[in-house]
Amino acid sequence: MNATVKIQQELYTIDFSKPLDISLALRNDKSNPNAWYLDAPMIEPVQIDNYIAKVSEGASINFNTITFNPHAHGTHTECVGHISEKVYSVNEQLQRYFFTAEVISVAPERLGEDYIIPVTEIRTLLKGKHPEAVIIRTLPNTSDKRTKQYSHTNWPYLEEAAAQYLADLGVLHLLIDLPSVDKEKDEGALLAHKAFWQFPEATRMQATITEFIYVDNYIQDGSYLLNLQVAPFENDAAPSRPVLYKFE
Repeated sequence: MNATVKIQQELYTIDFSKPLDISLALRNDKSNPNAWYLDAPMIEPVQIDNYIAKVSEGASINFNTITFNPHAHGTHTECVGHISEKVYSVNEQLQRYFFTAEVISVAPERLGEDYIIPVTEIRTLLKGKHPEAVIIRTLPNTSDKRTKQYSHTNWPYLEEAAAQYLADLGVLHLLIDLPSVDKEKDEGALLAHKAFWQFPEATRMQATITEFIYVDNYIQDGSYLLNLQVAPFENDAAPSRPVLYKFE
C-alpha cells in the first residue's frame, strides 16, 4: 500500500507494504539476547492442578504466561521514568508514533578499557540533518547480536557529549543496538541517559530511548520514516517494535 506524506514541505511516497523491522523477538530459550544478569525469559503454559493449558497436552487452547524484564530481554522503549524518583509511564509520555529518522553506522572508538560512540562521529554522520529520531547501528554489525549474552561484557556506550549533542539538535527519539546507551558498570552515573533527557534541570518528557534493536546489514544508512510502536504497559519501559519505511 502506497501513501504520499508531506515532510518539511516535501512530498514523499511511502510503500507501507515493505516494512523494515528493527526489533528483536522475545524467545523462550537461552538464545534470547540478554543483559543485566538475569536468566532467560520464560513462556510457559498455565498449569492448574493436573490441567496444562497446551493443545499438545490435551487442552483446547494454548494459554501461556510470559515472564520477562523489558530492559534485559529485548527491544524496549523507555521514558525518563527509568531514572526519575517520580513514576512516569512510557505509555503516557509517547504521544506520536511516526517520526523522521536517520540511520547511522558507527564504529566505536577505544578509550582506555572501554569503547565509546563519540560526539565527533555522530556529528559527522548526521551531515547537518535534524531528524526527529536517530538510529545507531554499531560496527561490526554481526548477526550474533540477535543472541548475544551481554552481562559482564562492558559493551560500547554513548559518550555523554554525544547524547548532549542529540538533545541540543532536538532529536526526540534515540535508538541503539546495545542493551544501554550507558556503560554497563558506571556506579549509577547514567551520563548519556541524563544528558539526552536533560534530567533533571530541563527534562524532555516526551523524549524516549529505545535499546536492544537490531538493524540488519541490508538496511542502508540514510533517511527513513520510523513507526515506533510500544506495548501499552504503564511502566517506565515497555517492549517495542520500531519499524522503518523508505522514502521513495
